[in-house]
Amino acid sequence: MITVLAFLLTLAILVVIHEYGHYRMALACGVKVLRFSVGFGRVLWRRQSSPEATEFVVSALPLGGYVRMLDEREGAVAPQDLHRAFNRQPLARRAAIVAAGPAANLLLAVLLFAAAQWIGSEEPKAVLGAPLPASVAEQSGLRSGDWVRAVSRDGSEWTELRSMNDLRWQVTQAVLDGEPLQLSVSDRRGGGSRTLRLDLPGLGTRDVDATLMRQVGLGAPYSDAVMGKLQAGGPAERAGLREGDRVLAVDGQPVEDAAQLRERIRRAVRDGGALPMRWSVERDARRVELEVLPRVADDGGQRIGRIDAYVGAPVEMVTVRRGAWEGLVLGAQRTWELSALTLKMLGRMLIGEASLRNLSGPLTIADYAGQSVQQGLGYYLGFLALVSVSLGVLNLLPLPMLDGGHLMYYLFEGLTGRPVSEVWLGRLQRGGIAILLALMSVALFNDVARLLGLH
Repeated sequence: MITVLAFLLTLAILVVIHEYGHYRMALACGVKVLRFSVGFGRVLWRRQSSPEATEFVVSALPLGGYVRMLDEREGAVAPQDLHRAFNRQPLARRAAIVAAGPAANLLLAVLLFAAAQWIGSEEPKAVLGAPLPASVAEQSGLRSGDWVRAVSRDGSEWTELRSMNDLRWQVTQAVLDGEPLQLSVSDRRGGGSRTLRLDLPGLGTRDVDATLMRQVGLGAPYSDAVMGKLQAGGPAERAGLREGDRVLAVDGQPVEDAAQLRERIRRAVRDGGALPMRWSVERDARRVELEVLPRVADDGGQRIGRIDAYVGAPVEMVTVRRGAWEGLVLGAQRTWELSALTLKMLGRMLIGEASLRNLSGPLTIADYAGQSVQQGLGYYLGFLALVSVSLGVLNLLPLPMLDGGHLMYYLFEGLTGRPVSEVWLGRLQRGGIAILLALMSVALFNDVARLLGLH
């Protein structure tokens, strides 16, 4: 229920802001607005202060909205109102009205990102767990317990990191740009500073999906290898493990942290069967030897080991909060960076350099909406900003049916001195609908595949 309500709230906020951008710009340009609708279909609620005023409605299908303006192409217009018809406006005014919707979403994203920074949030400290074996992170020299303090592209200008989320964002951008990333690293107590280089171009991918950090080798934040709650009757309990046990070694190999232990459990499978593991644990200041036999589970088509217990102590958290001006600057910067990132990903998907699996649809958005609400207001505002950026950028794409498509029509009109013909408008509209339906189908397929564990 929380997920559904969070999704509907997200959709309502973003649709209202988008359409409000069109609405306010239309009024500013002297265009008469007939209706402002949130949703489509049967009208559930209506308000109109006078017969000449804008009619505000809420409709039954809450999957969008629209602003209907006075326009001779959609019906007869009284002679005294011709100067207020949209189609009679100069080209610059029509373009401004169309562009105002996406612009409102991008401006909203700036304010939401800033508000999230002002409120603050608890985020994992950028202290790393053991990098995955043979990964770019391991080859760079990163070790369990390393605290990444700052990053740089050129080695001269450094960006300070406040949390693990900052590190993941910087890695994501560097992967998309195909550039290496230099890290300023110390131990988790702040000593032993050194500089390392992540060879991200050697990764051989520019896809940004849920597996990216594992491909780089950056797993979960550092956590001591301490046993948490055990499931009754599970492999961990049957082996004699207890909550609070500190795991020292597995099969004679020292365990550095919880991430490394979890990875060894996952790999304790051979030829479809589980491999017994010899664990050395510290319990009440004494060493205990145990044999643990994981169960085999399916994870997206891969056979992995599970012990049905929480592995790892709580990670160290930091409060990330910024001042009024700093938060606003960061909001504008993050909106710009996300807009560029979205366009890069779309461009690479178009030419085949990135997988179409990166497209997400309403099910994924709803899932993330529910998760962010449960994590706190700051997280939800950040999520809302992210979706607002995506909506703003996507609406500016030069596709018929979208605001960007209409802007392309106006560009053609400005260059040639004549509007696009009705014949071509019809053809482009049909083509645009086909492209949008194809994109929506791929996004929905990806959503279902993720839910089923196929991606």
